[in-house]
Amino acid sequence: MQPDQTTAEAAGPDSRVLAAVDLGSNSFHMIVARVSHGQVTIIDRLREMVRLAAGLDENNELSQKSEERALGCLSRFGERIREMRADQVRVVGTNTLRKARSSGGFLAAAADRLGHPVEIISGIEEARLIYLGVSHSMPLVEGPQIVIDIGGGSTEIVRGTGYEPEILESLYLGCVSLSKAVFGPSKLTARRFERARLAARLELAPVSARFQPESVHRYVGASGTIRAAQRVLQGLEGEDALLTRDGLERLINRMIDAGKLDRLSLPGLSDERKPVFAGGVSILVELMAALGADVMQVADGALREGIVYDLFGRLTKEDARVRTVRAMMARYNVDLRQAKRVEATALALLAQVADKWALHEPEHRSVLKWAARLHEMGLDIAHAHYHRHGAYLLEHADMPGFPREEQRLLARLVGAHRRSFSRQSFNDLPPGMVRSARRLAVLLRLAVLFNRSRVADADAPVELIPGKELLTVAVPEAWLEDNPLTLADLKLESGFLRAAGLQMQLDRRG
Repeated sequence: MQPDQTTAEAAGPDSRVLAAVDLGSNSFHMIVARVSHGQVTIIDRLREMVRLAAGLDENNELSQKSEERALGCLSRFGERIREMRADQVRVVGTNTLRKARSSGGFLAAAADRLGHPVEIISGIEEARLIYLGVSHSMPLVEGPQIVIDIGGGSTEIVRGTGYEPEILESLYLGCVSLSKAVFGPSKLTARRFERARLAARLELAPVSARFQPESVHRYVGASGTIRAAQRVLQGLEGEDALLTRDGLERLINRMIDAGKLDRLSLPGLSDERKPVFAGGVSILVELMAALGADVMQVADGALREGIVYDLFGRLTKEDARVRTVRAMMARYNVDLRQAKRVEATALALLAQVADKWALHEPEHRSVLKWAARLHEMGLDIAHAHYHRHGAYLLEHADMPGFPREEQRLLARLVGAHRRSFSRQSFNDLPPGMVRSARRLAVLLRLAVLFNRSRVADADAPVELIPGKELLTVAVPEAWLEDNPLTLADLKLESGFLRAAGLQMQLDRRG
């Protein structure tokens, strides 16, 4: 049976297929899951050790060899995604792609191989997704748990209860970067291990106290480094051996005894993991010491499983982005009634232009809705230039659920909702997003304009007639006569848009 037949026929008419791709600093992972009757079942997994972080030079430029290796892997992933006929696919890039400079060409090529765009997520969003994947892959415990993930270029630490993360941290500390910086290609000396452990302690010192005030019911590890360490300890000390701090100390002494990487022989340690293992174990033992963990459990779930459950949450109306927007509205004392009025007008205007302006994707509606809800959040800072304050907060805040480009789009819309309108302010968005972003910004501006009176029953009988670069705003003459301030605002708006190269004309209908 072919893979597409497996998913299409065995899944059944009420199921959906989701795919998650994790472009990690050390390994690339992909999982495909079937959602049926409210349950998520993993139906396929792929993993390749790419070591993308090792391809970064001192200027944070990716080497051609590392890009070619990565794109070869993504071609194979893309083939499997097409075979599986996934309904929804999310591709995320982590620490190395956050750091990489001039990566636009690589990201475009990656999107071409996969058939889906790559989202570069923040370290905090990575931590949230890791916690989601871990907590869904293990039995729940009563009380707090701490989850850690040691990646190739970063380490995430999360404290939470149940499925809800509460404290999240992401550190620039990974098994590839530390191994490359300290151990080089071969030497495993006691002095180098002490250097690596000191580097880990220095990174952990400012944050570890945040995770310690209360008792912890469980410590869980969720990465290739941690799984490899457990396999090695079980190979050395028996299948029942636990992942303990004492066991890691014995493991480090064994590596020091080997002296060089080519002499290192450990049961359960693959050749591809060996070059980054010393750095990973150095981080792990210092993490356990800083967090007060004597024993750590190992989870099967990690970032990619978290992506799948996040997609599943969006399907079941439990979107983390909705919770984030709601929290920001409360934190910045947004006027809920005004936000609701602007949202209703913006969505009504969107419905009028969606087809001709190619704004019919669900994400277009979502981001316009969220921008309407948050457009006045900057007022909590100051009234002067409040749109700029709101845009700054949105661009730089930790916003769980939002990939970096979507967060930036939201910031651009809020920043452009009043006063002068700059086409250039959208140019740092992905090229395929720029035109739709400008058009969404125009809709938000008009929604704010028509609700400037802040009156509940002031709905304007407006009709939008969209063209490629011309927007006709049709409003009854009698309504404009009753609302002279809105008429004056429309004339000003026409000038603002004209200065940005967009044409808006007013049709005063009798």
